[in-house]
Amino acid sequence: MLRLENVAKAFGGVIATDDVSLAFAPGSLSAIIGPNGAGKTTIFNLISGKLRPDSGRILFDGENIAGLDETEIVRRGIGRAFQVASIFPSLTVEESLMAAVQSHRRQTLRMAERFRHSNARQRAGEIIDMTGLGAVARDLSANLSHGDQKLLDIALALALEPRLLLLDEPTAGMGPEERWQMIERVRALWQAEHMTLVFIEHDMDIVFEIAQSIRVLCYGAVLAEGTAEEIRANPDVIEAYLGAPAEDAEVAP
Repeated sequence: MLRLENVAKAFGGVIATDDVSLAFAPGSLSAIIGPNGAGKTTIFNLISGKLRPDSGRILFDGENIAGLDETEIVRRGIGRAFQVASIFPSLTVEESLMAAVQSHRRQTLRMAERFRHSNARQRAGEIIDMTGLGAVARDLSANLSHGDQKLLDIALALALEPRLLLLDEPTAGMGPEERWQMIERVRALWQAEHMTLVFIEHDMDIVFEIAQSIRVLCYGAVLAEGTAEEIRANPDVIEAYLGAPAEDAEVAP
């Protein structure tokens, strides 16, 4: 469904992505990992149209989308949730989702009605049920917990009916129990919606638990890709990112 071919992006003299080629199969659940500054978020920015590549192609269903603006890319079926939740703080959860649904359906003129008679209410309710936000549906988005704001950000992306969903660190800033609750919710959404999902994550326990395949970036280039077992055992990945297991570490004299 998604293929990057020799994609490069530099900011001045700093190379953010260096001849990156990746492919993601339809319906797959994949993770992108790597140290800070490896180019992970840059890859998402290039796919979603926030940035334009200096060279290379980004193919979505066979069409080169490199250089298209963000709105055109969303219309083609790519949604994104951000590391820092991007929400409508002055709207309730339900209103936020109705606004997103109406925008996607090109019904923005109806927003002046404050959604009282919106035909987007049913779809918003479906997404609320899907994401487990029912208990806070009438709460202002600004008053939600950090975890619920992250869920709402994902819900807003789902309102755009994506066939490919990009999640940038969905568990960032959460405690251990909340992280696992979030990632189980993400897995359930992926299964229910039959979408292709790619996520960036630093918690390796989560990555190894749910990702079908893992891509490792380092200094803007692809260092390795494979299953959890293959990545765990890859000596280059261990040296560059994972570190040696505790039992293999040298004991100081």
